[in-house]
Amino acid sequence: MKHAIPTATLGAHGQAMAGAVQACVHCGFCLPTCPTYQVMGEEMDSPRGRIVLMKNVLEGALPLEAALPHVDACLGCLACETACPSGVAYRDLISPFRALGEERRDRPLFEKMKRWFLLRLLPHPARFAIAARLGVMARPLRKMMPESVRVMLELLPERLPGVETPASESRATLKPRARVALLTGCVQSVIAPEINRATIEVLRRNGVEVVIPRDQGCCGALAWHIGAKDDAVKCARRNVAAFPDDVDAIVTNAAGCGSCLHEYPLILSGDESEGAAKAFARKVVDVAVFLDRIGFVPPQDSGRKMSVAMQDACHLLHGQKVQSAPRRLLQSVPGIELREIADAEICCGSAGTYNIDQPKIAAELGRRKTASIIASGAE
Repeated sequence: MKHAIPTATLGAHGQAMAGAVQACVHCGFCLPTCPTYQVMGEEMDSPRGRIVLMKNVLEGALPLEAALPHVDACLGCLACETACPSGVAYRDLISPFRALGEERRDRPLFEKMKRWFLLRLLPHPARFAIAARLGVMARPLRKMMPESVRVMLELLPERLPGVETPASESRATLKPRARVALLTGCVQSVIAPEINRATIEVLRRNGVEVVIPRDQGCCGALAWHIGAKDDAVKCARRNVAAFPDDVDAIVTNAAGCGSCLHEYPLILSGDESEGAAKAFARKVVDVAVFLDRIGFVPPQDSGRKMSVAMQDACHLLHGQKVQSAPRRLLQSVPGIELREIADAEICCGSAGTYNIDQPKIAAELGRRKTASIIASGAE
């Protein structure tokens, strides 16, 4: 027997992990929905297999090193939760286990440097904007660089937009119906600032006042999903303190961020901010759900017709169980014909830093998703 890691010694995280392990009846319903199992075809690279591996590590029957490659390969897409008839909260197991693993594993120096680099750059828009511009300049040389560096450069767009800072408060253009606070995000605010701009404009046109808390920061998803627990806790504490109480909702427009905000009670379990984290999480809602809830005011008919396919983000579909609201919004827009894509529930392969950490699996899943979208015939 290897040295056991009793979950009772891990506090609230340990209780959550034990609950997830005990709930699994090993039925296998998760296998067809797991993207890594579809690509790799190995039991140990399925949710059921990973749960068995993590259970054996916690009980001391298996060395941590034997489980880590399979746990590392997990996208954390949570499709297994949607498929599970037993209600296994896989999210309560995978991220705490990764945090546990990081405390005990010894990574090669280059891996340590890469993780440090990503954690010190991506969650900080100002730093990331500088690094991204340098990366765009270096793109022509990417074929001469190591794979992990080349992948990072290829993920960058050929051109970067200018950095935008939304106003701290935006008034509604209609009679005010609600007041919300918006999480502006990190990477998205640098790579695609037009998403925040459009979010604010649509909310305003629907009679919603928008507040942008200036002390907000990264949601913590990047850190939480790669086992950097301390960083995730700092992010959660900061946002819980930064967002005002006098708003009707805390709105997100990035699925991974929204899902992570919902996990703040788990991330801060046992922390002095746990109570505030629960109140915070209850107010978190995706922008599509919020607009659908208050009664979306669609735009005027432009006379243009277009067929549109919606690609469900995993942490919206599986993490937040949101499927109908964004479709209702799209279908209410005059001229839109909504088309579904095959295997819509399967991850596209882009999960946080997964493209960088597991580029071959990510590329294959991206290829499959792209083929499904093209096959839909949507414009």
